[in-house]
Amino acid sequence: DRELNQMPAGVMTFSYQGGQHDDTYNAWPEVPPVGGIHNNIWQNCGFYDKPINSGTAVHSLEHGAVWITYRPDLPADQVEILKKIAEDNSYVLVSPFEGLPSPVVVTSWNHQLRLDSAQDSRLKQFVRFFLGKRLDPSYTPEPGAACSGGTDATV
Repeated sequence: DRELNQMPAGVMTFSYQGGQHDDTYNAWPEVPPVGGIHNNIWQNCGFYDKPINSGTAVHSLEHGAVWITYRPDLPADQVEILKKIAEDNSYVLVSPFEGLPSPVVVTSWNHQLRLDSAQDSRLKQFVRFFLGKRLDPSYTPEPGAACSGGTDATV
């Protein structure tokens, strides 16, 4: 179980600052975005079967959430795995995302991991590791901020 408390292999790291709000911004270089400018309102954590606004999702990342995105054609049994992770963790967002570089991409503020499958053991390792850092200001620009009371809107 020790490995679940370590950052999984293959995680890419970025260096965005928090606190930059612009409801019209949509020019993130990463797919999906990992941080930077974002909407004033955040996305409520949970499972979504339709795409969500990247700007509201990035705001949730700023609050310490983990955002799991998946290609719309991901097999249903794999989507169910992702849905269960969202149901079991209050700071997890799950949503489909067009044009992903891999079938599943898991993101926290300034960190991202591309996966070929929802069954990859690094998915749960990433979720556990970064949710464990949710209150750590070196990983989360707004530690302790909510992942509810925002918006449930889809695009």
